[in-house]
Parts: sequence; C-alpha cells; structure tokens
Amino acid sequence: MKKNIISWFIVSLVIGGFISLFASSSPDGFEKAGEETGYIEHAAASILPSPLPDYAIPGMESWFSSSLAGILGVALTFGFFLLIGKLLTGRNQ
Repeated sequence: MKKNIISWFIVSLVIGGFISLFASSSPDGFEKAGEETGYIEHAAASILPSPLPDYAIPGMESWFSSSLAGILGVALTFGFFLLIGKLLTGRNQ
C-alpha cells in the first residue's frame, strides 16, 4: 500500500508542478462570484495574508513561481492528511 501512496504522490507533484502551468489565468468560480457580489474587497483585508497569493510565490519568475507553488501546495496538503491519518489510526489501534 505504501508503494501505491508514493506513486499517487509523485503523480500529484507532476500535476501540481507541471500541468498547473497551463491553467487559465481567468478567475475561478469563487473569485468571480466574489467580484460580482462585492465580497472580494472584504476578503482582501483578511487577518492572515495568503502564503501563495494568486497561486504564485512573490518575488520569483512567473512560470517557476507557479510551478513551485503547485508543488508546495501538493506537498503541504499531502503532509497534512498524512498527519491526520496517522493521528486517527493511532487512536483506533
């Protein structure tokens, strides 16, 4: 099973790091709805700043920044859910 998880992690990194470069720069559905309802102005003044604003790392080249942000997002999400899984299975055993 661990080999299967590692395989999916690698596929996810490829998707996050390479295929995300071809994503549309147009706003997604949530952002478009926020613009239309006027909520986006309130969201911009949030308490915590976004670590990866607009799916990019500030101060880096555009294409490399987007790719690295995708890889970082996949790795953080994977790590978070791996930690949750370890905590939940530790309680049940």
